Amino acid sequence: MILQNEFVNSFRASSPYIHAHRNKTFVISFGGEAVLAEDFDHHVHDFALLNSLGIRLVLVHGIRPQIDQRLAKLKAPACFHEHLRITDDLALQCVKEAAGLVRVEIEALLSMGLANSPMAGAKIKVASGNFVTAKPLGVIDGVDYCHTGEVRRIDSDAIHQQLDQDNVVLISPIGYSPSGEIFNLSAEQVATAVAIALKAEKLILLTEQSCCNPDSGDHIQQMTTAEAEAFLLHYQEIPDAVRRALKAAIQSCQAEIARVHLIDRTKDGALLLELFTRNGIGTLISSMPYEDLRPAALNDIGGILELIKPLEQQGKLTKRSREKIEMEIADYNVIERDGLVIGCAALHADEQSRSGVIACLAVHPHYQGSARGNRMLDYIYGKARRLALKQLFVLSTQTMHWFIERGFLASDINRLPEPLKNLYNPLRNSRILCKEID
Repeated sequence: MILQNEFVNSFRASSPYIHAHRNKTFVISFGGEAVLAEDFDHHVHDFALLNSLGIRLVLVHGIRPQIDQRLAKLKAPACFHEHLRITDDLALQCVKEAAGLVRVEIEALLSMGLANSPMAGAKIKVASGNFVTAKPLGVIDGVDYCHTGEVRRIDSDAIHQQLDQDNVVLISPIGYSPSGEIFNLSAEQVATAVAIALKAEKLILLTEQSCCNPDSGDHIQQMTTAEAEAFLLHYQEIPDAVRRALKAAIQSCQAEIARVHLIDRTKDGALLLELFTRNGIGTLISSMPYEDLRPAALNDIGGILELIKPLEQQGKLTKRSREKIEMEIADYNVIERDGLVIGCAALHADEQSRSGVIACLAVHPHYQGSARGNRMLDYIYGKARRLALKQLFVLSTQTMHWFIERGFLASDINRLPEPLKNLYNPLRNSRILCKEID
């Protein structure tokens, strides 16, 4: 029964993310190492699950180890400069062989439909093609990169046409020139260019290891682009694969991709844990912090009601109808985390008496203990000062001490200005607290 309850609770908790991700475009990049791994079929099953949930998927695969294997068989060296392959004629032949084989292997796995497999009934259609136009990288610092290229243009219209037909689009790190030349490209660069061209909601980079702080070894859960740039500047010794992924994330966010996720693909189910759980398991990169404290809007009402309902049932908050919140929405402020309302508070102000009442201050139980209540209170103080309020009141039945610890003092109903007295419900017998605003 415990396991059943855990499943039900986790499945319910994932529902907001299922709704939020439906019909959104995600670009997922993974290296050739992932394709060679024994558990790669698990990733394919997860791709199929995302597709079945209505997510528009573009997959970009790498082929670096497959190229190295072919060069080793030919007893030819794998030549790199500044972490980029120098693709001579022999290496280009290995690139073409590796790209073709990996693409076919992935298409085969996505086509599985055996009754006893996780892909049963999936019926996924896969589309590949010449979506990437490239140009030669040329000679840099005296080094001729030969057939190594860089992205020139992405045929976003053609990709959108395939996604509109519910196809999964599969892209190899190969580019073509108008003159018919073939170029070897960086998979991260292709994925970044595709995400930007499609204006994708997310770019997801499946890496070979987690993004960790080199000093402490702790996993980094979230960074802004500014923090990521400072991180790269400060830590020169981080693994090249993580460095490339972070650079791709920074470039994508600067081009208005809202969220970039770096996920350690070696952890089973990491993709699903990142996308469908509250805290995820990877590293989220965004231009701005993914928790936003802001004034509430009408489309936040559902989230506010869901947040305060348990507290109303416990008697900690007075009951509020949707209509009442809608009428007073200008008084509300919310903390939004990745599309979910996890905190709220209202300031009902009477500018004539220069007083206000703080109401409906709530933080979701799963996000308490990280000073979000203090952030909300500071935000309310700032709003009160902008309105030139001189004193703030709180009506509380069970959280008096939290406010007392923050400088509120006991008061009584006689000190409440007349316009604010109608907020007091004698049946609740709330304690009245007051704090002077500097």
